[in-house]
Amino acid sequence: MRIMITNDDGIGAPGLKILEAIAHEVAGPGGEVWIIAPAFEQSGVGHCINYVKPSMISQLDPRRFALEGSPADCVLAGLGELVKGEVDLVLSGVNRGNNAGENTVYSGTIGAAMEAALQGVRGIALSQFYGPKNVDIDNPFEAAANHGADVVRRLEAEAPWGGDAYKLFYNVNFPPCEAQHVQGVAAVAQGYRGDGRMGVAPQTAPSGRKYLWIKGSAQGEATAPGTDVRANVDDWISVTPMRCDLTDHGTLDTLRGVLDAYDG
Repeated sequence: MRIMITNDDGIGAPGLKILEAIAHEVAGPGGEVWIIAPAFEQSGVGHCINYVKPSMISQLDPRRFALEGSPADCVLAGLGELVKGEVDLVLSGVNRGNNAGENTVYSGTIGAAMEAALQGVRGIALSQFYGPKNVDIDNPFEAAANHGADVVRRLEAEAPWGGDAYKLFYNVNFPPCEAQHVQGVAAVAQGYRGDGRMGVAPQTAPSGRKYLWIKGSAQGEATAPGTDVRANVDDWISVTPMRCDLTDHGTLDTLRGVLDAYDG
């Protein structure tokens, strides 16, 4: 198996080392793991691509590259230029912090898995929730490190990957607890915290110029039952199937009754 990995925390991030170990375990002795990751942190860039400027590539080792671009750029570079041979699986992460609830929409980690799906390649995003039960342990990524390979294997071998147009990809969040306390793996929907909106924090520099910092919100607020954040705070690994199709299909029939008839 040939696996490509990337992230949004950057080429030197500790979570990428965790993912590299996971990928090698899944690929097996005869497999290949290719690392194409952003040269600098790209958190919060979503599915951004550098469409109007080129991205410089630096080869650091065999099968290891740093790209001055977004996670989605890294996927495009790997599939289109850098990886020699067909890629079987793209893994993105392991992100430092959860990509559940509203975070999913902003996540560069998710953006990489999304781009893999658009390119017709299986993609899985993996993120490690941080909280009081794991933030101060020796390895805050312990839950992901201990359970990641098993989750990836199960999804790759047993999960649906179909779709005539927009292919499925998967969003995995590991709970904020020690590995031994993980309860299991749950299939859940994306949740809604309600107070998970991004905001701004204005500051004035010594020069008098005004700056805005983008800030997040509290992460531990549980979402509704059967959704990702609720599962994570209950010490479950959450797995959410996703597609790039943003259509609200449940509203289409209602909208057709409001707008003009279209026979196309």
